[in-house]
Amino acid sequence: MRLAALCLMLVVAAADASARETVDASAPSAISVTVYRDPERAPGQKLDRDWPRGFAMISETRSVTLPAGESTVRFDGVAEGMVAVSAIVTGLPGGAIEKNRNADLLSPGALVDGTLGNRVTISRTNPATGAETREEAIVRSRADGGLVLQTATGFEAVRCSGLPEKLVFQRVPEGLSPDPVYSIDTRSPEGGTYTVTLTYLAWGFDWQANHVATLGGDASGGEVDLHLTSWLTLVNDNGQSFPGAELMAVAGRLKVVSDYRALADPPDARPLELVCYPLGSTAAGSPEPYPDSAYPFPAPPPPPPVAMEAAQAITVTGSRGSAPALMARQEDLADLKLYRVPEPITVAAKSQKQIAFLDREGVKGRLLYRGECTPWSHDDGNSAQPAEVMLATVNDESHGLGVALPMGAVAVFEESPRGDVLVGQEIVRDYAAGQDVEIALGRSAQVFVTCTTLDPEFSEDPGERVRMRATLSNANAAPVTVRLSIGPAGEGTIEGMRRVRTKDGQRVIEAIIPANSRREIAWSHVFQRVAAYN
Repeated sequence: MRLAALCLMLVVAAADASARETVDASAPSAISVTVYRDPERAPGQKLDRDWPRGFAMISETRSVTLPAGESTVRFDGVAEGMVAVSAIVTGLPGGAIEKNRNADLLSPGALVDGTLGNRVTISRTNPATGAETREEAIVRSRADGGLVLQTATGFEAVRCSGLPEKLVFQRVPEGLSPDPVYSIDTRSPEGGTYTVTLTYLAWGFDWQANHVATLGGDASGGEVDLHLTSWLTLVNDNGQSFPGAELMAVAGRLKVVSDYRALADPPDARPLELVCYPLGSTAAGSPEPYPDSAYPFPAPPPPPPVAMEAAQAITVTGSRGSAPALMARQEDLADLKLYRVPEPITVAAKSQKQIAFLDREGVKGRLLYRGECTPWSHDDGNSAQPAEVMLATVNDESHGLGVALPMGAVAVFEESPRGDVLVGQEIVRDYAAGQDVEIALGRSAQVFVTCTTLDPEFSEDPGERVRMRATLSNANAAPVTVRLSIGPAGEGTIEGMRRVRTKDGQRVIEAIIPANSRREIAWSHVFQRVAAYN
């Protein structure tokens, strides 16, 4: 009796599942795309446009008309990098019974497999006369190793007659779609039309900031004025576009423990391999081994030139040298920063887009030169090392900033009679408001540092004193400021030098070197005494 009851329940459940009506949700009426950076990308690592490893949270508003009872709702056109386990659907009256991700796309292989045992039309073109003949056939094999048809004259393999051939399918097999599909089983006691929201995470996105700083006027001296423009560079590696989306980008490094790439599991578009056997002769063997000898299914024609150019282009909203036409606004998101584009934006498939989010004139900065002279970096006193040129400012309102500067590439230009000239480029980390911002521009050809140890033989014993001397030379026609690093903080004490401060774990001193002159600075480095413990 128990076995009979169990069997009856299984039969009823199977009948209910087969009786579910399948309904398609409408196309999205509103889309929101929030892009997060690759959490594993280091500050000095550039965005990988060919393999973006960030992710996005996508929210779509759709409408769906449900029948009374149970039904299956299909959401067509979701991102191929969708992380299905993260999907949430709100607005359904009966909630979710079961969720599924369609793992089989409409493709040559899936089309043949779904038509197995059914009729197709095969057309052949005589290359000599151009005449086309058509006849009906029945698909008798699957798409994994050759396509066999049954015609009125018998069985034959497609593409093995030597004539140009093509197949015409009468219908698309049920369950196949050219776009990825997410479906959900639900129930509605009365049925009706509802507005629902599908929210999910998707793999294959990334973004970074690109900053452009232009030095105005004569930048050979110390103080400079900057024109700073910052761009949000977004990459979408998915094959789906999101037209008219509300676009947001989150700056900051999140802790992510899930492998979104593995969880995404993009749907499979299976190819069709057409193989004719035997090839060549039985004595000589096949001219090419399987599967290299497989004849590919006819490829679709290439896109027209305009479409191809659009797929490869970089979309830029605004232009350098004028105020951007569209700028993202900065908002707070807990301890992170969120940049919201105020107008709908199309996030195109396989594309890169740039949108301005900062445009500031009159940013106050200065050029300084950085060198090093420690007991471990000295030489014989005859070798002058070029100083590193730095562009320095403070990210506060008094210097014309005071906003979050996300991690990304910064290019520094200098105005000249022949136009702006590139003087340096670097990848910078995230800078919060109030922090010092320093950008390395390369080595100077005018400012040099010569480091000499007057006591070259030292053992670093506690209390040992080493006399140091640095010679700073400036061949510029204007005074320069040199920041000299004289050793790590905590590595002993410095004697004979005033205005020593600690910056980024190093003891530093800044000195102004007049035009076309040199200056010597001397001090003593006393190694740390070991503290006594009882």
